Amino acid sequence: MPRGTPVATMAIGKHGAVNAALLALQILGLQDADVKAKLKAKKEEAASK
Repeated sequence: MPRGTPVATMAIGKHGAVNAALLALQILGLQDADVKAKLKAKKEEAASK
């Protein structure tokens, strides 16, 4: 990748897939307030465990 081009790399396996899905939801949440709110609630739920 040329300098200045952001690149997201994820691990292989279940944990990598989960992290990739969370990153995709964060990106989608930039344009969709409903997705953003649901992701925020899920993160808060996970943090309280």
